[in-house]
Amino acid sequence: MTARPADVADALLEQAERLELEAAARSWRLYPEYRESGVDWLEPIPAHWRLQKLKHTARIQFSNVDKKSEDGEQPVLLCNYVDVYYHDRITSDIEFMEATALPREIVKFQLMPGDVLVTKDSEDPHDICVPAVVAEELPGVLCGYHLAQIRPASGDAYGPYLSYAFASSGIRDQFRMRANGITRFGLSQDDICSSLVPLPPVAEQRAIAAFLDRKTRQIDELIEKKRRLIDLLQEKRTALISHAVTKGLNPDAPMKPSGIDWLGDVPAHWDVKPVGSLVDALVGFPFSSDGFSLEEGTPLVRGDNITTGSLRWGEKSRYWPGEPPHPRYLLAAGDIVIGMDGSKVGRNYAMVAEQDLPLLLVQRVTRLRARPIVQAEFLFHSVATPRFHAHVDTHKTDPAIPHITLKDILSLSVCLPPINEQSEILGFIEIEGGRLGVLIERAEDVFDRLVEYRQALISAAVTGKIDVREEVTP
Repeated sequence: MTARPADVADALLEQAERLELEAAARSWRLYPEYRESGVDWLEPIPAHWRLQKLKHTARIQFSNVDKKSEDGEQPVLLCNYVDVYYHDRITSDIEFMEATALPREIVKFQLMPGDVLVTKDSEDPHDICVPAVVAEELPGVLCGYHLAQIRPASGDAYGPYLSYAFASSGIRDQFRMRANGITRFGLSQDDICSSLVPLPPVAEQRAIAAFLDRKTRQIDELIEKKRRLIDLLQEKRTALISHAVTKGLNPDAPMKPSGIDWLGDVPAHWDVKPVGSLVDALVGFPFSSDGFSLEEGTPLVRGDNITTGSLRWGEKSRYWPGEPPHPRYLLAAGDIVIGMDGSKVGRNYAMVAEQDLPLLLVQRVTRLRARPIVQAEFLFHSVATPRFHAHVDTHKTDPAIPHITLKDILSLSVCLPPINEQSEILGFIEIEGGRLGVLIERAEDVFDRLVEYRQALISAAVTGKIDVREEVTP
């Protein structure tokens, strides 16, 4: 008998929460003696540790090997930005990019076990100095552009320990504070060379790295289970809603062909209508970006603010400080907004809630305002179905910058049950979808706490807040 997703979810959530409780109850050993570190961002460190500039314990160089292949150069493989960003360890399991390099570049930037690679620039300062350690011999693999290659001095520093140090709070904050830029942030070689790193004896660095390898592997396995669980629950919720708004709640209801391949059969008493017959639509106003404010005014709904199912505010938020060009560009609660371009065109949609108002609609975003024949929330769930998304994909143009037009959106069809049946379906979605939604929120909360615990454990170990030497078998 197959376990229900809710039962699987409960079991995995209980397992994660049990680990969290055990971690909270665990009293880690402290070092017998501490001394002041002498820097604001670092609390006292074990008395026998050193605090040292990175340049005195490692060789640091910035790679200039780019991804272009040139005639007359030798073929190589490049470890690039994304390889480091998405992996803690650089191994032969990664599919490296093919490129070419000069002989002197091959000698200079060849990866060696124990090298630490870090991202030296990014569009987001929080992504500065993301580390990964080279975990094995990788003949012919070079450090690629946009990366710094750090090779620990023999007998003084241990690469896996340094990699964990770069990933820890406090130590990594040095780089975020030094990163310069407006639209893209970067570090100079001196920024990295002059950074401070707490250094225990090398044998102790190895013990700390071994301890963190074991503990993070355990946590990562649980995090991955949570990620899969969240995906499973979201798929289950999406399928439940999609079936309700395209097939109804009565499994015995007479069906009829919809006349639309992707929609299939629908209840015989339902209509199938183009979106344009159900809404008043409007494309946003071409506000001048020169007039945007980063801090005050009416929030602007741009493509960057629309994510799958909700509006997102934060660093990408922009505001209009003056009067709106026309009142019709002010959004109302229940309006559906759809991004018209980008890699997730047609999948970025949200329904405006009362607490988000006031908002202004910007160019390349479409607003759909439901007419009385259809309830706004029912329409929202209808355009959020995977089948609707698949049909949107057939209308996308320009692979380089995918986009759809207002005409494309309005020509797409959705099911239209009687208004009272729409209410019944929305009630079902609220109850059954809500149950899955609670499990998703619970799983996401546990996921976030596990990620935070992982980060806190790394930071505590590499800054000497806990003594893990006896946790490692010699």
